[in-house]
Amino acid sequence: MTGYEYYKPKTIEEAIKLMGSLEGARYIAGGTDVMVLLRQKKIAPRCMISLRNIADLTRIDIKDGLRVGSAVTHSAIEENEHIKKRYSALNDATTHLGSRQIRNVATIGGNICNAAPSADTACPLLVLDARAIIAGPKGAREVDLDDFFLGPGSTALEKDEIVKEFVMPPFDENTGSAYIKHTRRQAMDLPILGVAARITISVKDESEVRCRDMFCTIDSISNILSRLKEEGLKCEDARIAMGVVAPRPIRAKKAEAALKGKIVSPELFEEIGNIAAGEAQPRDSIRGEAWYRSEMIRVLTKRALIKAIDRVIRPDEAIYPERLW
Repeated sequence: MTGYEYYKPKTIEEAIKLMGSLEGARYIAGGTDVMVLLRQKKIAPRCMISLRNIADLTRIDIKDGLRVGSAVTHSAIEENEHIKKRYSALNDATTHLGSRQIRNVATIGGNICNAAPSADTACPLLVLDARAIIAGPKGAREVDLDDFFLGPGSTALEKDEIVKEFVMPPFDENTGSAYIKHTRRQAMDLPILGVAARITISVKDESEVRCRDMFCTIDSISNILSRLKEEGLKCEDARIAMGVVAPRPIRAKKAEAALKGKIVSPELFEEIGNIAAGEAQPRDSIRGEAWYRSEMIRVLTKRALIKAIDRVIRPDEAIYPERLW
């Protein structure tokens, strides 16, 4: 591993100025990916500009929605009770990302800016309508996360720019979200694919208790959906995002449109799973073949949606995070 100069700016402006004045410089935050590339001799920067001492990048603000600084660690997100309750999909992703040691140093900005199709936090941020606030030599700008990813390892960031934070709107109590990471094992594995869902539902007052009771059983997902259909549970709005099924994390926009305004039912969820699978562009890889990914999209889309509904119906109950129905 070659030597390099190391800089520790205290402000975003100082970091951007350093990047513009130094030759062969690279930003580094948690370093869990950068240091691996450095040791593998895939990169050889002359200078490293650390973002870890910049206070503006390490804040979580829950006023009027959610703002998460790009240098916030996954452990900090995992331990935040507001995120766990109101932005559950993001908590799901950080809880199952790497080891505790990795989560203690790896940052959400690094995970997103690497633009890997397998980035665990990408799908949750997509369904939570996140926007990236970007700072650069020309000033600040805002980009929808759906427009941020351009391809594998490629983003909308221009030269010398830094993602300052990710901003998400507030959601009411009728909205729930979930992320399911599908892997061959439960420890420190990249996903074969990941599916996130956010759903806003409406339910009649007289049906609330009965709906709650349904999720306290170990009944099959089909039977639960049939009973929810009888209670007239309606989807008012929805988001579905998928990872490792295309060159970049993507939204299943046709599936979202087909779900919106409909009464929840087994037939509807079967249709939504099929539409989502049709929007994907999976490929064969060492972790899974394309046909298998397509089949699992159908399964995991339904599971993520029902898990999100569970979190609306039973907000104060223990959720079954690995429940397969």
